[in-house]
Amino acid sequence: MLKSPRYLQWLALFSGLLLLAGMVTPLLTLTRFWIFDEQISILTGIAKLWMQGQYLLFLLIFGFSVILPLAKLGLLVRLLSLNGAANGHTQKILHLMHEYGRWAMLDVMVVAMLIVTVKLGVIVSVQVHYGLYIFAAGVLLTMLVTRQTVRWLESGMATDARDR
Repeated sequence: MLKSPRYLQWLALFSGLLLLAGMVTPLLTLTRFWIFDEQISILTGIAKLWMQGQYLLFLLIFGFSVILPLAKLGLLVRLLSLNGAANGHTQKILHLMHEYGRWAMLDVMVVAMLIVTVKLGVIVSVQVHYGLYIFAAGVLLTMLVTRQTVRWLESGMATDARDR
């Protein structure tokens, strides 16, 4: 068995913190009619969808932008704590999540922000804030940690196969 690289565990923790911070910090400010300002974070945008009765959009965006990224990080931390003792089924799940993660998080968030923006009215200006960059950094770091974890597990399985 290979011991998991400690830096991957720390990077997974850091990416989780970035994701959580990115979910609660303002992503953008919408100004309607040059007077009314409204700051939106991922969580406030999702809450607005729920309050407006957009339940399907709420479920899609909440699932892809909140639940699945955090579940993915939970799986990564679990795999890294196994010290290379992961079975083939676990690795298949990780590989599937790695492939999904390339596309799901950022584009769903952008679509959600576009939907919220379009629903707000005719004259709207948008100002981007640091929350967008924090969330994007968390997504990219999660993708990097996933890729490195997949490589680490594959090298451990190759080593186990040679030792038999």
